[in-house]
Amino acid sequence: MDIAGYAYAVIQSRQPADWRRFAEDVAGFSAHDVPGGLALRIDERAGRLFIEQGDDDLYFASGWEIRSERAFDEALATLGAHGVEYYRATPAERALRHVFDMVWFRDPSGNRHELALGFVASFERFCSPAGVPAFVTGDLGLGHHVLPAPNIAETRNFMIDVLGFGLADILIHRPMGPGGPEQRIDFMHCANGRHHSLALFEGEVPSGCVHLMVEVETMDEVGRAYDRMLKAGVPLMATLGKHTNDHMTSFYMATPGGFALEYGYGGRTIDWDRHTVFESTSVSLWGHDFSVGFGAAEQSQLADAA
Repeated sequence: MDIAGYAYAVIQSRQPADWRRFAEDVAGFSAHDVPGGLALRIDERAGRLFIEQGDDDLYFASGWEIRSERAFDEALATLGAHGVEYYRATPAERALRHVFDMVWFRDPSGNRHELALGFVASFERFCSPAGVPAFVTGDLGLGHHVLPAPNIAETRNFMIDVLGFGLADILIHRPMGPGGPEQRIDFMHCANGRHHSLALFEGEVPSGCVHLMVEVETMDEVGRAYDRMLKAGVPLMATLGKHTNDHMTSFYMATPGGFALEYGYGGRTIDWDRHTVFESTSVSLWGHDFSVGFGAAEQSQLADAA
């Protein structure tokens, strides 16, 4: 299966107006009313994050880009050959996402994935209310995100064998230190140079997502977003730091969806023909103190489980 990139995210919200304020005042996205909800733009497309009214605040679905009708037909054939039950999008679902066609299905951990053919856009110039010049998208897609995968081995194999992803690297997460409980994180790439478009976290996450990452073109824009976060009183979820695997320099902040937004700069791109899979023994080269945000709650949950 030829998945070009992480095209969009669908998020359910009890109060979509909260996302409008967060998007425009803090993240620097532009918000637009569209049929069925709210579209958050970060480039020339009609939206990269789509907010729909729901009974809870959570991450709902990951949209994966298929570029041609032939590739879309081949993808459906692959799903069928592997016995994956999939469902055709309704007209309303296609309208919200601004795509030609779409099917959806669930992975072995219950996450909803959508294969989307093409996109519909006016190609109007992106204009950030907060003055962000641009986000890094294009062939690299929206960014990356981390999904819960309590059945991590089965889910990883599904992503590789059915959807055609590759494994970039792994991390054995030990939030309570050596000898404590272990949780694996698998970082996975699709058919572009972004180090990972998806990571699988070995655990349950009530919001349906650990974090979603967007990338800007300069470190100054990371700093300006940090200032906007402080001014708006948005909770910091992890301090500024630089990751070992994708070299992203970033910080994390809370979103209205119950998951974090990683705001970063400088992520490396990979020539997959020259890449060797590896295990990193530390999440970051420096910084990224997760104890200030969701790390504290996570350690408490793991301590209870132990």
